[in-house]
Amino acid sequence: MNNQQYVVYARIFKAMSDENRLRILDYLKEKEHNASELLEKMDFGQSTLSHHMGLLKDAGVVESRKHGKWTIYRLNPAAYERMTDWMERYLR
Repeated sequence: MNNQQYVVYARIFKAMSDENRLRILDYLKEKEHNASELLEKMDFGQSTLSHHMGLLKDAGVVESRKHGKWTIYRLNPAAYERMTDWMERYLR
C-alpha cells in the first residue's frame, strides 16, 4: 500500500470517529436524506450539520446532489468497499 492510500483510509476513519457522524451515517443507510430531514433527527443546528457533512463528503463517505433548492445526501458505496477491503487484509 502506498502513502496516498494511507491518507485516504485515515481520512475515512477520522470522519467516522464521531458519534454524531455515525448517527448521520446510520440515517443515510436507510435512505437518502436532505439537510432538513437530518436536522429533525439530530440534536444540533444547521452550521454543525454542515460541518459534519463537509467532513463526511471530504472523506468520500457521503455523496450529495442538488434537487431543486435541496441538497440530497447518500452513502458512497465505494468508500465502504475500500474500508471493507482494508479491514479484510487485517482479519486474515
